[in-house]
Amino acid sequence: MSNISVLILCAGFGKRMLDLTTNVPKPLLKLKKTTLLSNTINFFENIGVDEIYINTHYLYQNIEMFIYKNFKKSQINIIREPTILGTGGGIKNIFHYTKNKNICVVNSDIYWQTDNKKDVQNFIKDFKDVSHCKILLSKNNNFYGLKKNKGDFQIKNGIVSNWTYGTEIIYYSGMQIVSSKIFQNKGKIFPMNEIWNELIESKNLKGNLIQSNILHIGDKNSFNSL
Repeated sequence: MSNISVLILCAGFGKRMLDLTTNVPKPLLKLKKTTLLSNTINFFENIGVDEIYINTHYLYQNIEMFIYKNFKKSQINIIREPTILGTGGGIKNIFHYTKNKNICVVNSDIYWQTDNKKDVQNFIKDFKDVSHCKILLSKNNNFYGLKKNKGDFQIKNGIVSNWTYGTEIIYYSGMQIVSSKIFQNKGKIFPMNEIWNELIESKNLKGNLIQSNILHIGDKNSFNSL
């Protein structure tokens, strides 16, 4: 899996974690004796990713110090956002630092497991061929942690659309591959949902369904339950 860039989104405030993130950024919360950030870095290094980016904003010094102490031998690039750019803006900004035209983006609140390895390898095997954006999705029965009473998306023949009532509940897993070209007409600060909606309209949002279980540590309740 060489020449693949991964961005771990770490700039958010972790507001759904309430008091847990008052003094600790969400990526540094510990689950099963390791931090969420260590779990993500180790997982992607294990499958052969050779370039990792981390964007930071809230309590950025904590993340910088943690990486310095624990991942000195890793090729990790920390990009601080003095002004938080939103998920879309944060991803767009990373293309100023990598030579790759595509980048794999992962949320920092997914606890990756060994069982996910095959699914993720299959998802990124066409990394360079993704023309716009491809997202990794999970059916309700494979999704653990933060759940809602409605889905995020629908998928048919690999084409993703917005979820509608009465259809199967399918969640976004927290992982996607994006092409730099989808940001060409965007400003500096914007959410990724804005891009997804535009791609859905033009039928350019693609997707895969994960077969293994996903653990989404999205709020305090899901953190405590896992």
